[in-house]
Amino acid sequence: MLPSTAIFIALFLIPVSYFFILSFWRVRAYRLQPDATLDQYFVVFNEYGESLFFTFLMALTVATVTTVIAFAYAYFCRFRAGRFGMVFLFISIITLFGGYLTKIYMWKTILGSNGVLNSALLLLELIDKPITAFLFSPFAVVITLTHYTLPLAILPIYGSLRGVSDVPLEAARDIGANPRRVFFDIILPQTRVGLISSFSLTFIFAAGDYVTPLLVGGPHTSMIGLFIQSQFGHRLNAPLGSSMSFIVIALCLLLIGLASGIVFRATRPKG
Repeated sequence: MLPSTAIFIALFLIPVSYFFILSFWRVRAYRLQPDATLDQYFVVFNEYGESLFFTFLMALTVATVTTVIAFAYAYFCRFRAGRFGMVFLFISIITLFGGYLTKIYMWKTILGSNGVLNSALLLLELIDKPITAFLFSPFAVVITLTHYTLPLAILPIYGSLRGVSDVPLEAARDIGANPRRVFFDIILPQTRVGLISSFSLTFIFAAGDYVTPLLVGGPHTSMIGLFIQSQFGHRLNAPLGSSMSFIVIALCLLLIGLASGIVFRATRPKG
């Protein structure tokens, strides 16, 4: 455990601790001033509260949509695809090798005014002119992030479904349980850890991302990651950027905890 612990401390714990301390400092004339104040945190809530709300609304949308689609796909691979289940799973995993930026620019090509989607609608004479609302909108951010994070969400759910034994399923059917009862009383309770893992992974990624909103979101999709990047990259205000980051982390943990409680309560087997 010693090598991995040393790497964790050196590459994660020490940098995070440094930025946490930095979040209480000030910047004067572009120079860091050691201090112990909560002013930066108040600035985040006062000036960026709307962006925080929008960011977590987008992250919640992305995580929910992705988890639902991932569960449906993993369920198909486990219970419906038969011997081709691993083939379909491999197909979902291999899409990760396409690269993050490649998928972003692919969706820019699809959703653009001269893109594939508008061209197809014009060809079918369903519209008279290209729809500009497809690109540079919250819709574009949701669909791009969902596409990228979907393979990552499928894996933990599929792992949970692989742990569901066929014996209790067959026994439930033998005593007259309908498919709905089998699904909600046997399958779903045993996959809630996978569901929470997939939701948490996609939620955290969407909440902290700034590349997708920058390239396909447009001016009306100002997520908090863009402001964090700006504080470190352009405004040279590391204390404010650090306080933004730790607020995002704290809110992510809070909302994931609430979501986990809801999932555990909703998937509790009926007595």
